[in-house]
Amino acid sequence: MDHILPAASWLMALAAVVSAAACVAAWPAVPWQGRQTSLIMAAAMVVMAVTDGDALSGLVLGIVLLVSAMLGTVGVRGTPSAASCCHRALVSLVMAVCAFENASTGEASAVGARGHGGHGLDGMLSALVVVGVVGLVLWTLVAECMRARSPRSRTARLLAVESWAMAAGVTAMCVGF
Repeated sequence: MDHILPAASWLMALAAVVSAAACVAAWPAVPWQGRQTSLIMAAAMVVMAVTDGDALSGLVLGIVLLVSAMLGTVGVRGTPSAASCCHRALVSLVMAVCAFENASTGEASAVGARGHGGHGLDGMLSALVVVGVVGLVLWTLVAECMRARSPRSRTARLLAVESWAMAAGVTAMCVGF
């Protein structure tokens, strides 16, 4: 079973890179708040995949992701991109909670944790991560159903790819860490 978990961390990193690439490709449609959140999430997922998951890196990543999530919603209220910026910020918050949870348990994230479900949900942070991932996947599904009714432009397709890649990356993170 241990050989599957490093694959989950690389799947998470790949999903993050796809998500960030889709966000950058849709550059004019995504405000700076959303771009910074997407790029920082991608960098954080890659760092999570390549590091040994020590407590200090988990703490630093958690703080960076938390600040990024807060900046990701600054000044977007009432704009057409508010929902997607809030979605990105929620992904960043779930990742931050995961990083804090890994830092608090001292488990190495890239080398052998059993996933948040594998902890028996004994920790509040583990439960928050699982609830956050389920909420993100549901949000992505509902948003995709709502977008299905409108014509698909190139930008809309890129934003859908970004959204699904974020959901897949966070799901892989939850399962693999």
